Amino acid sequence: QVQLVESGGGLVQAGGSLRLSCAASGRTFSNYAMGWFRQAPGKEREFVAHISRGGGSTYYADSVKGRFTISRDNAKNTVYLQMNSLKPEDTAVYYCAARYLSPVLRVGVADYDYWGQGTQVTVSS
Repeated sequence: QVQLVESGGGLVQAGGSLRLSCAASGRTFSNYAMGWFRQAPGKEREFVAHISRGGGSTYYADSVKGRFTISRDNAKNTVYLQMNSLKPEDTAVYYCAARYLSPVLRVGVADYDYWGQGTQVTVSS
């Protein structure tokens, strides 16, 4: 079991940067692959980025590749999403998610076991 709490969202101008954090409770954080998803008004939740349990493998949606970086610090039970060169279309509620003991890339909402409450990111033009 793990509880996830996102933070770091806010309002930023196009071209700017934000760093999101997701703090996880529990003592088994390293057992979970982590993902970031986002959901814009009127749209379904979509995959953004994934990181493996040890942090050695990452994968990104084409829409954010080259601009966003996912990372994790297992000693701090925290996963991060560094977002650079933000665009208005990045505006959404961003969620972190955890999947227990997954050695394989997962990009579907249904593939994850635990979810945070979300943090709003708004990018103005």
